[in-house]
Amino acid sequence: MPLTLADLRLEARPTGLILLVGALGAALAVWLGTPLPFLLGALITVGAWSIWRSAGVPETAPRPVLQVLRKASVSLIGVMIGATFSPSLLEQLPQLWLSVLAVVPFVLITHGLSFLIYRRLAKLDRVTAFFAAMPGGLIEAVTLGEAAGADPRLLSTQHFARVVLVIIAVPTVYYLMTGIVVGSAAGQSFDATNAGLLDLAELALLCVIGVFIGRKFRLPASYMIGPMLLSAIAHGTGFLDVASPVWLLAGAQLVIGAGLGVLFAGSSLRSLARAFGFGCVSVAVMLSVAVGFAALLAPWSSLPLIALIISLAPGGVTEMGLVALSLGISPVAVTVHHLFRITLAVSIAGWALPRLRD
Repeated sequence: MPLTLADLRLEARPTGLILLVGALGAALAVWLGTPLPFLLGALITVGAWSIWRSAGVPETAPRPVLQVLRKASVSLIGVMIGATFSPSLLEQLPQLWLSVLAVVPFVLITHGLSFLIYRRLAKLDRVTAFFAAMPGGLIEAVTLGEAAGADPRLLSTQHFARVVLVIIAVPTVYYLMTGIVVGSAAGQSFDATNAGLLDLAELALLCVIGVFIGRKFRLPASYMIGPMLLSAIAHGTGFLDVASPVWLLAGAQLVIGAGLGVLFAGSSLRSLARAFGFGCVSVAVMLSVAVGFAALLAPWSSLPLIALIISLAPGGVTEMGLVALSLGISPVAVTVHHLFRITLAVSIAGWALPRLRD
C-alpha cells in the first residue's frame, strides 16, 4: 500500500525521532570503536528504545515511512556494492565454483543441526523447528512456515535473532582476532573524488531502475539484488563510473540499523531473551561449521579465509555485503555465495512444505 501525504505528515516527527536515537547510538559506537558502528549502533539503541516505548503493547506496527527509507537504503547499498564490480572480478568469478558448490553441504548440515537445537533444546514443534532452523530467507521462512501451520511471530523473532547475532558476531570476532575494526571507515574506499549532484542523481536512478528490475523478475532480496546487478553491469562495462561518498554509506547503514531496530517494538523481554538464547546456540554452531568449511576450502580457493567465512556466514545479504565492503573484500563474490545459500535454503523448505503438512 503506497504512502500518502497524510502518512508522511503523521510519520515525520516519530521517524525523525527514531533516526535521532539511531544517530546518537551510532555516534556512541563510533566513539567506542565498535565494528560497523553506524549499523550496529543504530540497531541496538533503536531496538532498546523501541522495546521500552512499546512495553505492555502486544502488537506494534513498524513505522511505514522508516521502512520505506530502509528499503531505499538497502537499494543504495546494492548500487554501491555493484559499483565495485570490475573486469578483473569477472575473471575471478569462474574460480569460485568450488566454494559455491560447498554451500550445498553447508546448508544441509547447518539446517539439520539447527533443527535438532530447536526441536530438542527449545522444545518447538516439528514444523516450527524446521522453518526456524532455515539458514537463510527470513521472509520466505516466515511465509512458508505460516503456510505449514507454524507460528509466524515466533519464526520472525527467531530469524531476526539469527541475522542480528551473525552481523554482530562476525565483525566482533574478526576485531578480537586481528584488532582491525570493521566499519565504513575501514577497508574498501569508494572514490577519491567528491560526489557531485550528477553522481547522486545517477545513484538514485540506478536504485529506482534496479528495484523495478528486481521486483519484475522476482529476484531474492530484490531491493538489493536488482540495483546491485544493474550497477555491476553499468560499472563493469565502463558505461558508468559513479563516485560513491563514504558519508552516504554511513547514512544508509544508520537508516538500515534504525529500521531493523524498530522491529523489536512490541516484543517482550522474555520472548526476546528466549529467541536470542537459542539463536546464540544455533548461530554458534552455524558459524563453527562455516569456519570449518572455510578452512578446508582456503588452500584451493581464490578467496582468503576471512572472505570464505563471510561468504558462508548465515547473515543478511546486505549486512554481509557491508562487512565485505568494509574489509576491502569483493562484496560481489560474497553476495554470489549468499544468493545461492538463500535460494537453496528456500528451495529445500518449499520441497518440504507439502510433506510437513501431512
